[in-house]
Amino acid sequence: MKELRIQEILEAPAARVFAAWCDVDKIREWFAPGEMTVPEVVADIKPGGRYRIVMQEPDGRQHIVGGEYREVVPNERLRFSWQWEGRPDVTEVNVILRALDDRRTELTLIHTEFATAEARDEHGKGWAGCLANLRRYLLEDS
Repeated sequence: MKELRIQEILEAPAARVFAAWCDVDKIREWFAPGEMTVPEVVADIKPGGRYRIVMQEPDGRQHIVGGEYREVVPNERLRFSWQWEGRPDVTEVNVILRALDDRRTELTLIHTEFATAEARDEHGKGWAGCLANLRRYLLEDS
């Protein structure tokens, strides 16, 4: 099984980190790697709810991902399917939050069901860039 696992300590309470994943205005601020922007987000954050996120490169090229929320536990866990528009592969993302104290949260991101190690590694680069933007967003928004 090809699995990607990333663990980070974020300088924010679990409720703020969870909100960053669940509020469309907040998602627009960080949910793309590097210099990409997020011009469009639709998210119905409940089990069975759907989401669609448009990531846009500086040159205008877009990468669109969508899926369905499978599990939503406020301030603790989000589990959702992940499918790039126009591609057949569906993977799963599990975001687990653990409050370390009132101002720090351990985030564990587990992305599974990759068809190839190459796909896993490419997503690893993308997630690293997204989480760097999340860290920056949480610091600026505090």
